[in-house]
Amino acid sequence: MSLLPLIFTSGWASGINAYAVVLLFGVFGATGLSDEVPESLQRTDVLIVAAALFLCDAVADKIPYVDSVWDSVHTVIRPVSGAVVGALLAGQSGSLPEVAAGAVGGSTALVSHLVKAGARMAINTSPEPFSNIFVSTAEDLGVAGIIAFAVFHPVAAAVIAGTLLLLGVVTVAFLASRIRGFLRRRARRRAEKRLATGAPPAF
Repeated sequence: MSLLPLIFTSGWASGINAYAVVLLFGVFGATGLSDEVPESLQRTDVLIVAAALFLCDAVADKIPYVDSVWDSVHTVIRPVSGAVVGALLAGQSGSLPEVAAGAVGGSTALVSHLVKAGARMAINTSPEPFSNIFVSTAEDLGVAGIIAFAVFHPVAAAVIAGTLLLLGVVTVAFLASRIRGFLRRRARRRAEKRLATGAPPAF
């Protein structure tokens, strides 16, 4: 496999669903479909935990507003996961410094995560839940497809991931006004909740 494109693609995917990336790589390695997957990702305990967290993500990510809270919690988790997966892939190959690989995977995951979180804020301005379910399902399928493709065609997969990342950045910039509206409404709800409970205002 071409290592740097694979790390970039795994970073992009980690920013959307880090648990799916770990689970898919682990399954590919454990089933022998790829001999480039680090042993640490193929361990049974890692696969079980990744599968359980993936199921939690699959549910939380499809519920309006819960998805944005879930994204907030994962602002650190997804980039760290992208960095760790990148470093592990580099360590397995030995052809790229692990620190550099971690930086590529982590920074790509961070940008991808910010795009995902921003887009979800914009989607939450819609009163119906079906757009959340549709977008979340598309993200899950996209991550699965791009990681599977990247194992066999890393360069082409990286081109697709880079294109999707660029389109995501442009889309979030276009939807910036809706995102600001979402943040204002969330702040207003928090203020109203504090007033209702008699808590002091936050400064």
